[in-house]
Amino acid sequence: MVTRYPAYDLSRRNTFGMKVSCRLYMEITEPEDLLALDFDALPQPVFVMGGGSNLLFTGDYQGTVMHLGNASCHAERSEESVLVTLGSGVVFDDFCAWAAAESLWGPENLSLIPGEVGASAVQNIGAYGVEAKDIIDTVHAFDLRERRFVDIPGADCGYGYRTSNFKTAWKGRYIITAVTFRLSLVPNPILDYGGVRKALENRGVVFEGEGMGPETYATLGILEGGAQPQVGRDGGAQPRRVSGPIPSPLTPQIIRETIIGIREKKLPDPAKIGSAGSFFCNPVIEKDHFARIVALAKAENGPEYEVPHYEVGERIKVPAAWMIDQCGFKGMRLGGAQVYPNQPLVIVNATGDATPQDIIALEQRVIDTIQDKYGITLHPEVEHV
Repeated sequence: MVTRYPAYDLSRRNTFGMKVSCRLYMEITEPEDLLALDFDALPQPVFVMGGGSNLLFTGDYQGTVMHLGNASCHAERSEESVLVTLGSGVVFDDFCAWAAAESLWGPENLSLIPGEVGASAVQNIGAYGVEAKDIIDTVHAFDLRERRFVDIPGADCGYGYRTSNFKTAWKGRYIITAVTFRLSLVPNPILDYGGVRKALENRGVVFEGEGMGPETYATLGILEGGAQPQVGRDGGAQPRRVSGPIPSPLTPQIIRETIIGIREKKLPDPAKIGSAGSFFCNPVIEKDHFARIVALAKAENGPEYEVPHYEVGERIKVPAAWMIDQCGFKGMRLGGAQVYPNQPLVIVNATGDATPQDIIALEQRVIDTIQDKYGITLHPEVEHV
């Protein structure tokens, strides 16, 4: 079914809450509906969107905005993995919740990222050491050039840090209709990024062994007096009495709940404060460049100061949030736009009435200041439309 809405208000279709409209909005429920569409007859250009969570409308859109609400689901199990094919319109966090409840490993670190499955494969969403590409097996799409459905192996999608061929070489060619994810029945937790391991330890998780592969073991720690922590979503361990030490294995559900706890403390709820999540990509720089940043940071903060960073091969990833904070932007407002006080990587629609120009002006001020101080040009993760 195809439903058309001319002169459509997009305010509730983008998590930034920008008060913009498009010339034509189309809601498509089944992929097969794409075969009958005359795309050339639609108001141009045509923009395909997901949940509207990673984009900034810079003004009224003069073409067609299209949303494919395919919410199909199919799973196939083998001895060690499960292939799950989800329609592009499935809410990604619903998928994460289902996988965790089924004790399937893979998407737990991506919990609470807003948006839909189709967009996850375009953006290569990521958090806490995991990216969508790590679990994508196949992307199913409609080829606008050849007017046919195709299956594209994940390995051929050109995935990189917050990018893919769908954003670059293939931009405008494919409409993603579904994605097949490969999930594991074998434990493979990714914990050494963004304080995940420390957050688990604070909740009573005890680690045994050198690594965290299937050959090692992690349990919920036994509290003094024979009480065992009951892990809850609030991030704290709630003791309950048990008859004796009953160790519980670390599960995707426990990691998911921990990730949610971390994210809820740092990031705004888009239902309450308009935002598009992390606004900037974390830059990856050469080691000599990083050494200059370290010297500057120690001169400003003292010789014992440690600059947060992650090694990426022979290069260094520096958190953009750290640089933005060091430049004094945390909480800064410009018009209705604000750098979020709890997480400076996020720009929010603080008043609910911010204009695209407010967001762009604050974005540019951040970019210019970081460039002047650190010699790094920040690039937005958020797509500007």
